[in-house]
Amino acid sequence: MSEASIVGWGHSPFGRLDDPDTEALIARVAGAAVEDAGVPTQDVDAVFVGQFNAGFSRQNFPGSLVANAVPELHGKPAVRVENACASGAAAIYAARDFIAAGRGRIALVVGVEKMTGVTTAAAAENLLGASYRREEGEIEAGFAGVFGQIASAYFQRFGDQSDALATIAAKNHRNGLDNPFAHMRRDLGYEFCRTPSEKNPFVAAPLKRTDCSPLSDGAAAVVLADADTARTLRRAIRFRAAVQVNDYLPLSRRDPTWFEAGAQAWVRALDAAGVSIDDLSLVETHDCFTIAELIEYEVMGLAQRGKGAQAALEGWIQADGKLPVNRSGGLKSKGHPVGATGVSMHIMAAMQLVGEAGDMQLPNADFAGVYNMGGTAVANYVSILERMQR
Repeated sequence: MSEASIVGWGHSPFGRLDDPDTEALIARVAGAAVEDAGVPTQDVDAVFVGQFNAGFSRQNFPGSLVANAVPELHGKPAVRVENACASGAAAIYAARDFIAAGRGRIALVVGVEKMTGVTTAAAAENLLGASYRREEGEIEAGFAGVFGQIASAYFQRFGDQSDALATIAAKNHRNGLDNPFAHMRRDLGYEFCRTPSEKNPFVAAPLKRTDCSPLSDGAAAVVLADADTARTLRRAIRFRAAVQVNDYLPLSRRDPTWFEAGAQAWVRALDAAGVSIDDLSLVETHDCFTIAELIEYEVMGLAQRGKGAQAALEGWIQADGKLPVNRSGGLKSKGHPVGATGVSMHIMAAMQLVGEAGDMQLPNADFAGVYNMGGTAVANYVSILERMQR
C-alpha cells in the first residue's frame, strides 16, 4: 500500500463571490493547486471533486468541469464525491484510497460550493437534505433549527452554556481577522456575540446569528502524491492517521448531546497515529454552529463529557491556549461553502505544519488534527497530519 501525502494546494476567498457558478470557482483553484505542488499537470492520474449541491447549483456532474479549467486533465478519470458537509474530506479520502490501491501516483482533489445564488429560504431547504427529512424536515429554521434542538437538549442536561457559545463565536471571529481567505473578517467581540439584538437575533433559540456559520461561495483544492513522489517535492504533509466513522442519520436514534461516531473516529485516529490529544499542536474542527464546536471539545477528548464549556471559558482553545482550535476562524468566520469545507480544513492545518500560515501561524506546529463532519455528526472524518520528514 502506498501512503498519500498532501503536496500542494489552492484556495479561493470564501464569501459572497462574483464568480457566477461552480465551474468558475473550480477554475480558481484547480490549476493553482497543481502549480503549487510543482508536478507536471499531465502527471495527475485522477480528479476527485467534493460537492454537496442539493439544489444550490443547476449544473450537476462537477467532476467533468475540472478539465474545462485545466485542459491538460482531459482524458483523466474524474468523479464527484458527496457526503453532505463532509464532501470535501470524503473526496480527499477517496483520493487517498486511489493512491493506496496503486491505481495512480498523483491525484487532484477539488472541494467547491456556490451557495449565494439562491434565496436564503431555498438555501435553508437545500441544507435540510443533510438531515433525516422524514422526521426533521419540518423543523422551523431548517438546519439551524436542528442544531437549535441539539443546543436546547445540551442546555437542559448540562445547564445554560450561552457564555461558552459566545466565547467560541468571539474567538473564531477574532481568529478570522488573520485569515485572508475568510468570509467574515470582523472581530465582533464577546458582548456582541453574547447579547441578543436587532443585529444578532435568535435564529433558532438558543442559537443566535453569531452562533451560525454563513452561507458562502468558495473552492479549495489539494494535490495528493504517493510517498516516493512526495519526497522529491519541496514539501509534503503526511496522514499519520485518517479515520471515517458513520452514525445513524435520524437524531431520534442517537443522543443529540453527544457525537458518538465522532468520538469513535477521534479515538481510532489518535490510536492509529500513536499520539494523544495533548500531543496535538492545533485542531481545525467543524463549527457549523457554536454548539457543535462545544460538543466537539468533549468528543476529541479535550474536555470531559458535559464540561466542554471549561475549554472555552478558561481559554484552552485560544490561539495562545494549550490546544488552539480553529486558528483559521473556523466555519464561523472563514465560511462554510459546504463541498469546499473539508478540503479547506486540511489546507489550513497543512499550512501550519509547514510554516506557511502567515498571520495565523502558530509556533512549533508538529501535529494537527482535522475533524470534518457531515450532517449532525453522521459522517465523521478525523485526520492526524504531520510534516513528512525527508
